[in-house]
Amino acid sequence: MSVYAQARQHPGRPAVVDVSGAVISYGELIRRANQLSRALADLGASRGDRVLTLVGNRPAFLEIAVATAQSGLYFVPVNRRSSAEEFRHFATDSRPVVVIAEADVAARTTDVLEQSGVTERRRFSFEPVGGWRDYHELGVDLPCDEPQTRSAGGMMIYTSGTSGRPKAVRRALPDGPPRPYDPVAVATSARLGYVPGPGVHLVACPLYHAGPGGFALRALHLGQTVVLMERFDAEEVLRLIERHRVTTTHLVPTMFHRMLRLAPEIRARYDLSSLTSVVHGAAPCPPHVKQDMIDWLGQVVYEYYGSTEAGLVTATTSAQWLAAPGTAGTAMPGVQLRILDDEHKDVPAGEVGTVYHSLAVPNFEYLGDKEKTAAARVDEFVTVGDLGCLDQEGRLFLRDRRTDLIISGGVNIYPAEVEARLLAHPLVADAAVVGEPDDEWGQRVVAYVQPVEPGDDTLPDRLAEFCRDGLARFKVPRRIEVVARLPRTESGKMRRRLVQGGQS
Repeated sequence: MSVYAQARQHPGRPAVVDVSGAVISYGELIRRANQLSRALADLGASRGDRVLTLVGNRPAFLEIAVATAQSGLYFVPVNRRSSAEEFRHFATDSRPVVVIAEADVAARTTDVLEQSGVTERRRFSFEPVGGWRDYHELGVDLPCDEPQTRSAGGMMIYTSGTSGRPKAVRRALPDGPPRPYDPVAVATSARLGYVPGPGVHLVACPLYHAGPGGFALRALHLGQTVVLMERFDAEEVLRLIERHRVTTTHLVPTMFHRMLRLAPEIRARYDLSSLTSVVHGAAPCPPHVKQDMIDWLGQVVYEYYGSTEAGLVTATTSAQWLAAPGTAGTAMPGVQLRILDDEHKDVPAGEVGTVYHSLAVPNFEYLGDKEKTAAARVDEFVTVGDLGCLDQEGRLFLRDRRTDLIISGGVNIYPAEVEARLLAHPLVADAAVVGEPDDEWGQRVVAYVQPVEPGDDTLPDRLAEFCRDGLARFKVPRRIEVVARLPRTESGKMRRRLVQGGQS
């Protein structure tokens, strides 16, 4: 199946419900995508060109994704809240032929685009902005039937840039028209509780990110209705699940944490029995948080390990996780896992090394960085720098990212383990653990915590004691600092370089 086939077979089925509650059918979605495909071609976009978008969670995001996917174009979604410097990087690095943006973004990026050669003719906004054209008029006078010539496009997504400037991940475009959702893709979806047929998928995360956007498109390919939230709100998630009888959703662990913080009477107020799959990934989930979510929702919580570069690599169900708490699951169909040491030799089961895997999706490259692309490969296996181990049953257990690893006195300390302990304290809303230079030990463990309620000067001492009760002595933070807010990306990843840079 594919979203195009769904539109042919079920044109009246609801495809998207926007934040106002307005409903767009599959037939309407594809007709608009067909107009956009023709409009982009009229603007001079040809195979391999890029369409850069800075768009919130609105139906247009999905329209553009579906249009570029049948036009031989790269869809390049980036964060609409990008800084001026970040946007300049995206605009110059991706070299787009067309830019589509929210009005507030458009108003402050016109000069950058002029310098990059993107003229007014190829700039579109959703509200009136000087020097920009109206997106809603793009292609509306063009035919809405299926284009005679269709060419498979793709997505070019920028990595989150948690430890440096974001890099675009690009794959070669396949030949021919858009391919149907093949058996491997269907099997991969099924591992996470996503099956073909009617259902309702709730989008609570930013669509521009690879995980949420990918799962929303996955839901459309399978025939589900996609319900959009403008931004995450813990109780609103519950309300929408009950109202729309949501079956599937993609969340991140920080959202779990906030949902669990809701008062028991609020959590009990809503009927969540329609849920069949609550998928999480993108960041480590403290075991106690995941256990609490399973206790609340039942065994509908699924987890995956993957990346922008690699796609979906492993998956685990609630039952599989309960049998081996902490596991990120076993390999997806067609994927192989290896754990290698620093000399690229396989390590025994149970021993920590760098996680490598065969590609779940076609070969990728970091745009304009052959050296980084080559460094990520060993034979036909690739890595994004995560550390982990495999047990005798082939289950993957992640420890941390190599760049986050703290080495103190020659001993490896994984920040995620210390953060999980801190997050288990009822007065902690969020936590980040980093390594700071130490003349004696090489590095020392330092924690930054965001409290549930500010103003408790005794919190650092209480947390230190809490850590001593649950962690080995060498893992206990040498210093705990309380901050108003920690710098996470909208997809839930901690921006550690900002924490370490003192910009928290």
